[in-house]
Amino acid sequence: MHRTGPHRPRLSRGFTLIELMIAIAILAILGAVAFPSFMDSMRKSRRTEAFTAVSAVQQAQERFRSNNANYADTLGALGILSSTTTPGGYYTLAVSTETATASTQYVVTATAVSSKSQANDGRCARLAARVVAAQVTYASCESCSTFTFTDSDVCWKR
Repeated sequence: MHRTGPHRPRLSRGFTLIELMIAIAILAILGAVAFPSFMDSMRKSRRTEAFTAVSAVQQAQERFRSNNANYADTLGALGILSSTTTPGGYYTLAVSTETATASTQYVVTATAVSSKSQANDGRCARLAARVVAAQVTYASCESCSTFTFTDSDVCWKR
């Protein structure tokens, strides 16, 4: 049976190539903007691992000093960590004292592991806390050999 009368146009189903290209371009632009922001947020959240580890070392140092005449000059002497790397593996820890001032001060550093994404954390790739006569000051830098300690270091703000 044939239909007579005007021919009806076929309904289009699906997307045209232009519509698909526009959708892909929009997704690419959103991804290019969102991905760096996402990675920055991940790095910032992973800094918490360094803060927690440095805080644990500070507490262990106070316990150590309550039983000894000075602060410990190695992490091993504190007996709190099985390795010098934080549990997530993003930072390596170190503690240092100067022999002449070991009874009143020490510095704890957390340095981002170079093979991990935290190494790209800019000026927060190295974090340090210094205790001098029971006063704590903080510092951070990208790749410095010495720190400038202040009470309000930007990387340590929560």
